[in-house]
Amino acid sequence: MSSQPPAGRTRLAPTITSWGSLWRRKLPLGALVTYAVSVVLGVALWWLVSLRYSDYFLPSPLTTFEAGRELASDGTLGASIVASAQRILIGWALGVLVGVPVGLLMGQVLLIRRALDPYIQFFRFIPPIAFVTLAIIWFGVGEASKVVLIFYTTVFIIVISTTAGVLAVEESRLRAAASLGAGPTRTLLSVILPSTMPYVVTGSRLAMGNSFLTVVSAEIVAAEQGLGALIWTSRNYGRTDWVFVGIVVLGLMGFVFDRAIRFSVVRLFGRYAVKV
Repeated sequence: MSSQPPAGRTRLAPTITSWGSLWRRKLPLGALVTYAVSVVLGVALWWLVSLRYSDYFLPSPLTTFEAGRELASDGTLGASIVASAQRILIGWALGVLVGVPVGLLMGQVLLIRRALDPYIQFFRFIPPIAFVTLAIIWFGVGEASKVVLIFYTTVFIIVISTTAGVLAVEESRLRAAASLGAGPTRTLLSVILPSTMPYVVTGSRLAMGNSFLTVVSAEIVAAEQGLGALIWTSRNYGRTDWVFVGIVVLGLMGFVFDRAIRFSVVRLFGRYAVKV
């Protein structure tokens, strides 16, 4: 009997493979085109609406771009971006480093979950801006107070999302791991963490968004540099175009940081860890 596959199947397999590889190659380009078209349409709509108003009320995209060049030329914009990014990344990273282990413990140990849940549910409903004055009194007007506020707004989201991920692990998978002789550590590394990773990533991305909200509030109250301070100073000088520059840069920073999180997680854990 011949070991060669049927001729029809031989021709079909390369066809399917070639179409699959072609689709994978074209998908990123299609995504980039969609993004570009969406951005162009958004800027065009902004420009059309701005034609009806003065630059003080609604600066046009061109006016905002020129204002950005003005702020960049004297170093104000660059210094503001660096200051805000530093505060966000440090506070967010601390929130992740603390929130993930606490969430894993709460998800696996009922006693710890019951002991910590009242505090988490109490503090997570108090906005960080309510603690701005206390943070300045306790930690001073330097970087520590802003980092602490960002940590505060980050850690509870991470804890809740991680705990939810642990509780969502199927009991059958835990029993299967136990029947194969896996101990608590092995089960944590091979079953619980992989299953929980999408929840951790989602919580981290949501926490990053909250970090941007918090850093602006903190910088408006007590900061000489930062995008929040830039927006507040622009208001005092009646420079609406500078305000728009700060807003646009915040949005671009958030987009870049979110994509960086997704890219890093996909490289480390695979695409299963990112659902959206």
